[in-house]
Amino acid sequence: MGVCLPLPASAERIENQVAVFSALDKVTARISTFEVELGKTAKFGALKVTPRVCYSRPPTEEPKTTTFVEVDENQIDGSEKRVFTGWMFAESPGIYGLEHPTYDVWLKACEKPARTTAEHAPSAGETPKAGAADATAAPPEDDGGDSGGLPPEVRRRVRR
Repeated sequence: MGVCLPLPASAERIENQVAVFSALDKVTARISTFEVELGKTAKFGALKVTPRVCYSRPPTEEPKTTTFVEVDENQIDGSEKRVFTGWMFAESPGIYGLEHPTYDVWLKACEKPARTTAEHAPSAGETPKAGAADATAAPPEDDGGDSGGLPPEVRRRVRR
């Protein structure tokens, strides 16, 4: 009896042009939502929020929305201090958001898709492929073993 391993996940990632954040001002208890284009900076109170990338997945996939962001704080003396650099995940705002004594900032969404990492332009004369679920694809050959229908590169032998 062999062991079947799951196929690796191959979810396509969508690159977006805008990151949408929510922020809480703890002094006034005001919650705001604001959009920031990648590479641009938005101000919230004394904070300056600059997203560098913003990725999401198609609606048919499990949600995973991420951004790499830099957050600077304007100090009283006029200087700036970096208070956060890293990834924020919309699905886990309490874990990966900015927690500051006066402000909290977290990612809500990514908008305005630019392109997906799975996209490529078909060359002249090439027809776009329908993907792995193409009806013309030949079924995998039966090797007589307990491979579970996995392709040869995924099958693994188990020593007993």
